[in-house]
Amino acid sequence: MVDEEKLTETKAAYLKVPYINLREKSISKEILKEIPEEAAAYYGFIPFEKSEGIVKVAMINPNNIEAQEALKFISEKHNLKTKTYFISQGVFNILIKQYRTATSELKMALKNVEKEIKSKEGEVVKIKEGEGTEEIFKEAPVSRIVDIILRHAIEGNASDVHIEPLENELRIRYRLDGVLHTSLVLPLRVHPAIVSRIKILSNLKIDENRKPQDGRFHFLLSEKGGEDKEVDLRVSTFPVSGGEKVVMRILDTSGGIKTLKELGVWGRNARVLKENIDKPFGMILITGPTGSGKSTTLYAILNILNQEGVNIVTLEDPIEYRLAGVNQGQINSDIGFTFASGLRSILRQDPDIVMVGEIRDQETAELATHAALTGHLVLSTLHTNDAIGVVPRLIDMGIESFLISSSLNVIIAQRLAKRICGNCKEEIKVSPGIEEMILKELEHISDEQKKEIDLSLPLKLFRGKGCKRCGQKGYRGRISICEVLDIDSEMEKIVSDKPSEEAIKKAAENQGMITMRQDGMIKALKGFTTIEEILKLSEE
Repeated sequence: MVDEEKLTETKAAYLKVPYINLREKSISKEILKEIPEEAAAYYGFIPFEKSEGIVKVAMINPNNIEAQEALKFISEKHNLKTKTYFISQGVFNILIKQYRTATSELKMALKNVEKEIKSKEGEVVKIKEGEGTEEIFKEAPVSRIVDIILRHAIEGNASDVHIEPLENELRIRYRLDGVLHTSLVLPLRVHPAIVSRIKILSNLKIDENRKPQDGRFHFLLSEKGGEDKEVDLRVSTFPVSGGEKVVMRILDTSGGIKTLKELGVWGRNARVLKENIDKPFGMILITGPTGSGKSTTLYAILNILNQEGVNIVTLEDPIEYRLAGVNQGQINSDIGFTFASGLRSILRQDPDIVMVGEIRDQETAELATHAALTGHLVLSTLHTNDAIGVVPRLIDMGIESFLISSSLNVIIAQRLAKRICGNCKEEIKVSPGIEEMILKELEHISDEQKKEIDLSLPLKLFRGKGCKRCGQKGYRGRISICEVLDIDSEMEKIVSDKPSEEAIKKAAENQGMITMRQDGMIKALKGFTTIEEILKLSEE
């Protein structure tokens, strides 16, 4: 694959125009004011620096006569001297976004909303559902506010958007790498209009604000100089004292379903999981708290299993990603379509593989176990702290231990750790206390795993210094830390005979299982996350 920057540099040398790479450049608002955004976007040039009265301008096509004439006109009009540099299209697409900030765009949109509310005397807020509703809201300035909120969330790689009415203001928060950040604060009076707009997009009842509602819609993000990006949003409304809180989960399917390797399932964990995925029947369970990436891992496994010769049927609440070739069912408890009732129906659909979003009760657990024992491969999730706690949890739900040992293939427990930003990663000095703790923790892992890491002193650990690409946080994205418990012949004997957690733990050590804490430390030594992040997750 041709490197865009190298190609641009070669073109620059041929055209005898200075080449510059501004990928990490932060341009001040004062400099950007030298050339209007509309002109910059249309002609493909952008000012990035000013010194000694000369404005430096980066262009994606210095040979473009029309762009050169436009730049000359702008510089003469404002009495500027300019110097031109050659940049790539990709870098230009990044730089042009610096014109836009959520705050400045919202100020303009809010002015229009204020006019709309005053001129229509509350019509935007209190509009009734019916013919023409979509058109009215599409034209209303409030739609611009919603677009801005969503665009900045998606461009900032947020996973969720929280719209929260407080006592005197409307707070917009984005969840980035598992942490909520307040990004925008709006006047409280625009809250009903924003909620109504989102409800219409999600096909929800706009006149129902006394009970929670769930929906989803597609959002098309137009990128200048690039292709449009379609993003799915899962919407949940919830009545609170100040009105209705709205949470939107951003489901970006443009990159496709991630592989297990991309998620962070490597080495021994990947090998054991692959062996059990290849089995024709049995149960694969994933456990962890809410927000630990269980559904994403399930989809990665389903993507491996999704072949022409098999019938895969799922029961989900809700359906997060659409998988071509998979029959995905949406739970609806209002009409009695639960995991248990749906699972009964699925087994009459001649399935080879069944995915149940979550085992919540005894009935679902019994049906899933029965399906696994009668020739089906069953995938599901459960809520426990670790893999060892799954067997006692199933016994507490009323499943006989001998049935568990016969039906269960493998258990995966996981958490999500913040990933160090690759752009500003740096090595840090490790204290003797931390070194001793890590060496003690990894003392008994297998030789297979020890070969993959450097345990020689001094140990090497890393952190993110903070840069523009990660918003000065030092982290960008997340990676799974997991433990995979194989229900092998030794484990089957223990599970079938009234097992204790201590006995399961001992058998897990014998088979070489790596705990989540150990897996996290291995990933810290490999430079994917920080030791602080792993210690924090270990305490939770």
